[in-house]
Amino acid sequence: MSEGQRECRRINSRRTIFAATFVAGAAVALADGGQLVLTRDAGFEPLPVAVSNNAVASVKAGRREYVVSFNGLAEGKTRADTLASTYVYDSRSKRWSEADPVPGDAGRLASAAASATGRVYVFGGYTVAADGSEVSTPWTHAFDPRKRVFEERAPMPVPVDDAVAVTFDDRYIYLLSGWHDLGNVNLVQRYDTRKDTWVQATPIPGPAVFGHAGGIVGDTIVYCDGVAIDVHDDRPRDFVAVPDCFLGIIDNEDGRRIDWRSVDYHPGLPRYRMAAAGVPEVDGVLFIGGSENPYNYDGIGYDGRPSQPAQGALLFEIDTQSWQVLEFQGDATMDHRGLVPFKGQWLTVGGMTADQSVTDRVTSYELD
Repeated sequence: MSEGQRECRRINSRRTIFAATFVAGAAVALADGGQLVLTRDAGFEPLPVAVSNNAVASVKAGRREYVVSFNGLAEGKTRADTLASTYVYDSRSKRWSEADPVPGDAGRLASAAASATGRVYVFGGYTVAADGSEVSTPWTHAFDPRKRVFEERAPMPVPVDDAVAVTFDDRYIYLLSGWHDLGNVNLVQRYDTRKDTWVQATPIPGPAVFGHAGGIVGDTIVYCDGVAIDVHDDRPRDFVAVPDCFLGIIDNEDGRRIDWRSVDYHPGLPRYRMAAAGVPEVDGVLFIGGSENPYNYDGIGYDGRPSQPAQGALLFEIDTQSWQVLEFQGDATMDHRGLVPFKGQWLTVGGMTADQSVTDRVTSYELD
C-alpha cells in the first residue's frame, strides 16, 4: 500500500453498529466446567445520527449510568464528514441527547475514550485538512456526563490516534501503541486522572500497530492484532495485519512497569478494529466483530476488495490463557473503537455494516 493510499484510508473510516441474531444456545465450556452463553438484543434507542469511528465509553455517575460517543465519521465518509459531536445515553431516560461538541474546533477520527472517577476522558484523534494532510492531535478532555461540560486536561506527550485505551484502579488510563502523524509508535502512555499528569510505561513488546483491540481485567491487559508498517528498499511501505496477542500485568507497586508476554494467538485470521473489553465476571477479554481484511476509510480493503465484518466473538480466558470461540449468525459489524459495559451488558455503538454503510444502530450483548 502506498503512502497516498495510507492517507486516503485515514481520511475517512471505521465503524458501525448493527443487530446480530445469535444461534440459540450457542455456548462454550469454561475452565470450571460451566458454560458461557452469549445472547444479543437490539432494544436500545439508536444514535441520533449514523456514525462510525467514534470513541465510546460508559461511566457511572451518581445513581445513573451513561454511555458517551465522541467524534467520528458521518454517512458521507469524506473529509467533510468528520465529526466533533458528543452524544450521551442516560440510563434513567433511556434516551440519547446531544451535548456540546468536543473542544478543538475540528472534527476528528480515531479518538480513544475511557472512564475513571465519574468522568469520561477522550484522547487525541486526527484531523484532516482540505489538502488531505493529517495531524495526530494531543488533546485530552474530561467530560462530566451530569453537567454536560468538558474540561481541558494535560495533552498527550506523544499525540496518538487509533490507540487502545484501558483504565486501571479507577484512576490511571493507559494508551497502547497507535499512530502518530507518519507512523506507528510502540509507546504505552499512562495518564493519572487525579494528578493530571502523564508518564511513559513499559512499551508494548510486539510491533507498533494501529487498529488493534484489547481490554483489562484487574491488573491484566490483553490486546491483539492491528496493522503494522512493512518497509521495503525498492518500493513504498505496506500496511499489513499483525497476527499477535500479548498479555501485560501492571506492577501494583509501580504502575509504570508492565510485565508483557506473548500469549497463544486466537483462532482464525487477524481482525482489524474489533470491539473489545475486559469482562471481570468471567476473568476474560471479549472481542466482537472487526474485519479480517484491513480496509480504507470507505470499507474497501487495501487489496481492492470490499471488506466484510468477521462473524462470531472471541473470548480470551486469563486464568487458563486459552481462547474460546462463540459462533453466531446474522449481521456482524466492523470498524469499532470499543465494547462498552453498561448495566451488565456490552454494547457496540455505531459502526459499519457488511455493505460498508455507516449506521446509527446500538446492539447489546450479554454473557450468561
